[in-house]
Amino acid sequence: MVKNLFLRDAKGKRHFLVVLDKDKKADLAGIREQLGCSKLSFASEERLMKHLQLTKGAVTPLGVFGNPEANVEVLLDKDLVGCPNLGVHPCDNTATVVLSYEDLVKCIESNGNSIALLNL
Repeated sequence: MVKNLFLRDAKGKRHFLVVLDKDKKADLAGIREQLGCSKLSFASEERLMKHLQLTKGAVTPLGVFGNPEANVEVLLDKDLVGCPNLGVHPCDNTATVVLSYEDLVKCIESNGNSIALLNL
């Protein structure tokens, strides 16, 4: 399983979908430093709906399909690279689908969203 966070920068101009192992704790300051951007915070439910067509609690990397503008930047934890089984929600937190890391990347790239690998 993975943990997913939807973040924004201080000005609300950049939005990030962070994907990391469910047992890891996200270090927002560390992510900010790696991105070289302003302060990061959790995006509002309104922004989540506007940019990914998702509700709180249902954040998933597959939410990029609700982002036809492909303006949400996807940040993947480097530790996920090569994982054969990643459990993700299919835009509904009552179900889980299992994808390989490679298939997840293909899904994200097929929508046109940028992907950055970070140490999370």
